Amino acid sequence: MIPHDFRRPLTIVAAVVAVLSLASVAAVMGIAFANGVAPVWVTSTALYGLPLAFILMAALVVDAVWARRRQ
Repeated sequence: MIPHDFRRPLTIVAAVVAVLSLASVAAVMGIAFANGVAPVWVTSTALYGLPLAFILMAALVVDAVWARRRQ
């Protein structure tokens, strides 16, 4: 179970990672549309950021359901 003090920061981190990843996806697509090659760090952020954000949010949802069932 995730301590209550860490839930809010983890939610904020997951949201920030998701927004940055979506921005990276848009940047990669825009650069590719202009017949360019995106830098590696932008592509890596686009590829690995969204799954990371999804896993963080899924863990928070599972923890919330588990905590509610225990009450």
